[in-house]
Amino acid sequence: MASTITRADFLQRTAMAGAAVLLQSLESWAGESNQVLRVGIIGCGSVSNRYIPHLQTSPHVKIVSLCDIRYERAVAQNKQYNVGAATYASIDAMLKGVPFDMLVTLTDMQAHGALNKQALLAGKHVWSEKPMANTYAEGKALFELAKQKNLRIWGAPAVVNSPQFVFMSKAIQDGKLGKVSAAHGQYGHTGPTWSAFFYEQGGGSMPDLGVYNMATLTGLLGPATSVMAMTSIVTPERQVDDKGKITVVAEDNAHVLLSHANGVISHVMCGFNYFDPHGHEATNQTLHSIQIYGTHGNMRLIGYDWEPNGVYLDTSWSEPPVLHQKNAEGYQWQEGATKVAESLIQNTEPRIAAEHALHVLEIIEAARKSQETGKRIALSSKFTWPMV
Repeated sequence: MASTITRADFLQRTAMAGAAVLLQSLESWAGESNQVLRVGIIGCGSVSNRYIPHLQTSPHVKIVSLCDIRYERAVAQNKQYNVGAATYASIDAMLKGVPFDMLVTLTDMQAHGALNKQALLAGKHVWSEKPMANTYAEGKALFELAKQKNLRIWGAPAVVNSPQFVFMSKAIQDGKLGKVSAAHGQYGHTGPTWSAFFYEQGGGSMPDLGVYNMATLTGLLGPATSVMAMTSIVTPERQVDDKGKITVVAEDNAHVLLSHANGVISHVMCGFNYFDPHGHEATNQTLHSIQIYGTHGNMRLIGYDWEPNGVYLDTSWSEPPVLHQKNAEGYQWQEGATKVAESLIQNTEPRIAAEHALHVLEIIEAARKSQETGKRIALSSKFTWPMV
């Protein structure tokens, strides 16, 4: 297991090289077009293996800074993907180093809120992996801080960008299902083994897994108005790579009931105790994970909503359902940071909205409160809808 590096070790290690790298980088970027957004990534673990290559596909994005508290991971990713970025072991050093325009936060979820706030205070835009904060109040404060400083903040997931989501939203808006009444979403596997943070305070199956379905269903059906939920811990102890045997604190099993406008009710189930023969990566998934019911038809999203494989639309009593948007290209779950970076350069508004991410965060918090109190919890947040 790679050891962590202290700030003192970092300063000693980079004392000679840091100044030279910074000067060279500044000279290089000084002559670049303003049509390139400089990106700094904090968190160089497994998720960065998807984010870094995707960001590199954009002519409007340049990764200039990589940071990880395990410094060797930042160095390794810099080399692995030939990034040519400056590397750091702390956000303090990163913010004092090579200039950049937007922070991409890929760390343990418990650290997101504090890191995102520090970036905003330093004048950086933010794209954050889910969730953007650990509480709705913290997330809303970040959103207000960004507005005050004329900055932007967004939070994953980017499920609303998929062509399957677009098809489903248009079908609903066009009345192909008649009056929509109910919907269901599900996502689960047997649980991550690579890190303890999923099971610690501030972790859990809802911010890791349920967040996708919550984003999809509210994106399709509109903001939720209230929540009732039950959560539990099915497996009280786990064996994880970074800490060995741990006691599970956050929920690893959740059922969340959502009310929407016009009498629509939806349901999300997620957990870390679900056997799925397709595995965590859901390769060639043929089962549906989202279903929407109306008076004249229903739709089923094939595959997980973060990596969909098509949409079955069933509107006939006698004819078989029709498969739409099968293996449609042009969308990847890790594209959010790239898309919002391009929107900043091109002065366009992405479909992904911070208000939507905040709404999902409030749902998660309300679900936990519902479990604690046994009551239905009203929601206050909203976002612009329909999204398509």
